Amino acid sequence: MEDITSNFEASLPLEHYKEVLKNDVRPDGRDLGKFRKMTINVGSISTADGSALVQMGNTMVVCGVKGELTKPPASKPDCGIIVPNVDLSPMCAAHFKPGPPSEQAQVASQLLNDIIKTCDVINLDELCIFKDKLVWVLYCDVVCLSYDGNLNDACIMALVAALESTTLPKIKYNEENDVIETLADPEQRSKLIVRKRLVSSTFVLFDSTHLIADPTLKEEEMTSGVVTIVTDDQGKLCHLHRPGGFPLRDKQLEKCIKAATRNGQKLHSLLQQFQ
Repeated sequence: MEDITSNFEASLPLEHYKEVLKNDVRPDGRDLGKFRKMTINVGSISTADGSALVQMGNTMVVCGVKGELTKPPASKPDCGIIVPNVDLSPMCAAHFKPGPPSEQAQVASQLLNDIIKTCDVINLDELCIFKDKLVWVLYCDVVCLSYDGNLNDACIMALVAALESTTLPKIKYNEENDVIETLADPEQRSKLIVRKRLVSSTFVLFDSTHLIADPTLKEEEMTSGVVTIVTDDQGKLCHLHRPGGFPLRDKQLEKCIKAATRNGQKLHSLLQQFQ
């Protein structure tokens, strides 16, 4: 019987998935709305100014934050810069190829950038050292080590946790001589202030009726779209990412938001330990 089931799944994965969902249970044993357990480890990269490793099932990402000094853009002379980038290499999954960033990596990078800019995660004014002369630029590199679906939630959590752990050296700037002095004493490093701690919950829609939380890679391949809901530590909706405009009824979206709020409470309790 087990061999027949395995052959059915291999030859007709979509039909097999439909049969499994009739009992409202997924192939890995989770209920449709259940998220995989998430673990976080901060400070895992000693050479970075901040870092975090996040694992959800077989999806694992690491984020490293590195601060560099630069001249601010003329349009925002008193604001620092945050540059997120997501790397999906063949090391994390066979379907990713070497070379330029894939479309999925670009979309994930843009999502992180949009969240940082629109959700007031960091006060960019606080990254300014001297107006029109010197600011911090924070390069936030998110590398996927193992990919088994739901990249968005893992990347957002890794980015926020890494920023929470970031400290920057204090800088003295002499405008007259244009001399920059970096204070090397680790006791004089400044902790980056994260103004709004964000987490996200991702759902996919299968067969226009089944909402699946925290999809695996196989589930992503069989579903019609994805919606990622970002909430803050007050349970407020901060961002909604829904690429492609796939059909989703108002009641389904409302159900996703309620589930995201509940899941967000659990995720915030994980982040709380790193304050």
